[in-house]
Amino acid sequence: MAKIVLAGRADCALYAKAELLADTLHRSLPNFTVHRISILPDEWKEWLEATCKRNGWKHEESPLVWRDLVDQGGKGMLVGGYSDFLEHCQDYYNITSDMPTDVMLSVAAENLETKMNLVDEEQHRLSLIKPLHVWISSALSPACHFLIPNVISAELFPHVSAISLHLLDLDRNEEELQQLRMETEDLALHLLHQVTVHTDLEQAFQEADVILLLDEGWSDGTKSEDEEEKKKKTVKAISDRYREYGQLIDTRANKEVKVIVSGDSFAHLRCSLLLDNARRIDRHQFVTTATQLENEARAVVAKKLKVKTSDVANVLVWGNINGSFYVDLQRAKVFNYDGAIKGPAFYSQPVDKILYERKWLETDFQDMVRCRRAAVASKTCRAAAMSLANGIVTVLKAWNGICGPDEVFSMAVLCTGYYDLPDGIVLSVPITFVDGKWSVLFDVTVGEELKERLHLSASELRQVRNEGYSSIHFHSDKCCYYSNIWSFKNAS
Repeated sequence: MAKIVLAGRADCALYAKAELLADTLHRSLPNFTVHRISILPDEWKEWLEATCKRNGWKHEESPLVWRDLVDQGGKGMLVGGYSDFLEHCQDYYNITSDMPTDVMLSVAAENLETKMNLVDEEQHRLSLIKPLHVWISSALSPACHFLIPNVISAELFPHVSAISLHLLDLDRNEEELQQLRMETEDLALHLLHQVTVHTDLEQAFQEADVILLLDEGWSDGTKSEDEEEKKKKTVKAISDRYREYGQLIDTRANKEVKVIVSGDSFAHLRCSLLLDNARRIDRHQFVTTATQLENEARAVVAKKLKVKTSDVANVLVWGNINGSFYVDLQRAKVFNYDGAIKGPAFYSQPVDKILYERKWLETDFQDMVRCRRAAVASKTCRAAAMSLANGIVTVLKAWNGICGPDEVFSMAVLCTGYYDLPDGIVLSVPITFVDGKWSVLFDVTVGEELKERLHLSASELRQVRNEGYSSIHFHSDKCCYYSNIWSFKNAS
């Protein structure tokens, strides 16, 4: 079977003439099929250059004609422009065209009008679709590759009909982002409406419903032997970027946007900067995940009790998830434990009633949780990206109402007098989700020792927060930082 492809500017008279010639050819040879590609005049040049580059062709005018090798596979065979197509038809099929000039111009005008109508119809159809806008920063980080298939799933967003995914990476080249966009489209997921890529903040967080901030591995791009000076520069880079993030979220994102901050460094500071610069958004819309730490603690407990990690639940993480955090097992329970008392699959036992090794719980256990992520990274030679992504997905599910009423989560949120902690500090505390909204869990015991640990964490975070704010040189409210240059290196 022969297949001819005709592509041309919608207003091109020669394209119209080539169409008529192809129709004549098809009437004479029914097995000869024709495929038309009509391009708007202002899009033609870019389309032609991209097509020729992809196929290794040289062609500069409209129309462009090629023959698809339907039965043989491989790329098509270039025929050329209208004159080449006419010569091809005359030599091989003894068919020619005698379209008068006035008819040719009339058909070209009709082609353009038809194309414009189709464009208008498509734009109207798209305007009826109200997709959920999901933004992911540092989109080329390994964690994002694990996140994308989960984010565009009906399981995570059961009441959403379409998702627009926006991939933002300020420190990498656009070609890599385009490759990620193509790979995402190749997933062929039903909810995916469109994928856009961004390497600057010109449109960042526009109409955002969900924002996942994965920024990590901060550096100012210079070598420094002074660790204190290096830290100051890192804090300055974070402060500049997240202050601007907060301002953009405040002015561009939807008021009910869900913002999740994650990562191994300065997560609390980053969340604090967002809260202080996005005043229009409710403080309950900003959280920092501690779920990855929870799961690491569950894995350590599970190994000790010889059960699966999923058999351990309700582990609490308090304090500074990037520093002096404390893993608390007072609400933890274990299923399927092979002990003196056994029950059905839904039967659970309190972990603190089974583990009597208090010294181990207060020392070795805490250290093992702190070192677990680094141990994984050293063995795999990359950051624990899969567990990070899984933690974010777990929080999103709960936030979207996909969790049981008794499930407890640890998240760093803005403290407003919780457990007699200082106001204005982002600390990890236990929370629960009800109807898609989180609230702090107060049905826990906060003894003097735990309170002392929390005040230590608060002191650490307040110091970092003060360093971050002292590094910011405030300008007018309308000042933009688009010209700032940040150097960013993915944790690997």
